[in-house]
Amino acid sequence: MDRWQYAAVLAACVVITLPLEVILGARVYRRPARLALTLVPVVLVFAVWDLLAARRGHWWWSPDQVVGVHLAGLPIEELLFFLVVPICAVLTYEVLGSGRETPRGR
Repeated sequence: MDRWQYAAVLAACVVITLPLEVILGARVYRRPARLALTLVPVVLVFAVWDLLAARRGHWWWSPDQVVGVHLAGLPIEELLFFLVVPICAVLTYEVLGSGRETPRGR
């Protein structure tokens, strides 16, 4: 089970915040181009940062704690973290900010 804990936490983040889109109408998933523009800089900066830090030996991922699938030198869970956490943050921001009177480009 240790190999799936990281993935399970990410899945829980998605499941917990999905009602923000479905029930509260955050409209984050319904604007994929805008979401992609938000995510691309985050994923690039943090992926490069992670790769450099791992290469320099500042941190590593235990093979016992990840599922073993790597993309571009990073465990898939790490890349998904850079996608899932910002999406959850944007969903929360959109719902909490929906009561504001100033338009946000909807």
